[in-house]
Amino acid sequence: MAAVYQALLRRVSSLICRSHSTYVRKMRYLNQLKEDDSLCRQAQTSGTFYLFHNLSPFLQKVGKKYLVPQLSAAEMRRILERLQEAEQWMEQSVLIGCSDEHRPRFALDLGALDKSVIESELQGSFTDLRKALFVVDRKDSPLLASAQSLLRWHDSHQYCSKTGQPTQKNPAGSKRVCHASGVTYYPQMSPVVITLVSDGSRCLLARQPSFPPGMFTALSGFCDVGENVEEAVRREVAEEVGLEVESLRYSASQHWPFPSSSLMIACHALVGAQRAEISVDTLELEEARWFGLEEIVEGLKREPSSSKQDDGRFLPWFPPSQAIAHQLIREWVQQQTA
Repeated sequence: MAAVYQALLRRVSSLICRSHSTYVRKMRYLNQLKEDDSLCRQAQTSGTFYLFHNLSPFLQKVGKKYLVPQLSAAEMRRILERLQEAEQWMEQSVLIGCSDEHRPRFALDLGALDKSVIESELQGSFTDLRKALFVVDRKDSPLLASAQSLLRWHDSHQYCSKTGQPTQKNPAGSKRVCHASGVTYYPQMSPVVITLVSDGSRCLLARQPSFPPGMFTALSGFCDVGENVEEAVRREVAEEVGLEVESLRYSASQHWPFPSSSLMIACHALVGAQRAEISVDTLELEEARWFGLEEIVEGLKREPSSSKQDDGRFLPWFPPSQAIAHQLIREWVQQQTA
C-alpha cells in the first residue's frame, strides 16, 4: 500500500512540476518578446489579434453568446490591404499575452478606419467595454480589460512630459521612449480599495448617479499617496458613509480598466452594529443602505433587464460575476450561511 501511495505521490508531483514549467516557459517567452524587438516583430506575423475601435472591443454574436474573435495575422493583413502602410498598422499593436503553445496575442485599435466597413466584413460589432464585460465569457474579460488599458495608456502618453517631444513605442508595447531626453515610460496602474462593509448581519452597498438604474455595489476609492491598504479602507468608509471600521481582512485583487488602469484591492470590513447609522456623502454617492441576507440572495439572481418594476422603480441588482465586487458579495453570503 505504501508503494502505491509513493508512486501516486510521484505522479502528482510530476504533473505539478510539468504544469509549473509550462507556466515558467510562457512567462519567459513573453519577457523575451518585450525585450527583443526583432523577435516581437517576427511574432506579429504568426500571432493572433484582438480588434478594438476607439477602445471598444470587437465581438461576434453566435446564437445567444457573444464571442471575442482572435484574428490571424493573415486575416489582419487582408483587412488592412487597402492601406499602403499596412506594416505600420501592425506595429501599432500591443502584446497582451500568449497561449500555452507560445502563440502570441496582440491587441490593435483601428479607430482611424471606418468602423462600419470592418463590422460588415467581419460580421460583428465594436461594443463599449463596460457592456462587453457583462456578456463575454469569464475567461475573455481579463484579456479585454488589460488590452484596453494598455491601448489607452499608449494613446495618452504619446509625448514626453519632460521635453514635449514624441515618444516611441517598442513593438511589444511594454514601454515608450523619449529619444530626446532618454526617459523611458512604463504603463502604470493606480491602486484602488474596494470594500464590502458589514455590521455582522447586514452588508452595505451603494450606488453613484452614473451607475445603471438599480445597480448597487461595494464602496471603492483610490489610495492616497503614502497610505497603506488598511488606512485607505478606513478613510474611504469614513468619508463615504460616515462609519468607523473596527476590523478588516483582505480578500483578493483584480485589474480593472475603469476609469483607467486600476488595481482593485478587495477587502471585507466590519463595523460595530451599535454604531451603524449611515451618513452618506452626497458628493460621491447617490444612495447607500444596508441589505439583509435574503435581499442579497435575491439580488444576485436578478438580471439588469428584469429589475424594472411596473411603477418605473428598479429592484436592486449587483455587478456581474467578472467584477471583484460580485466575489465580495458572494463571499459575504457564504459566510452568513456557513
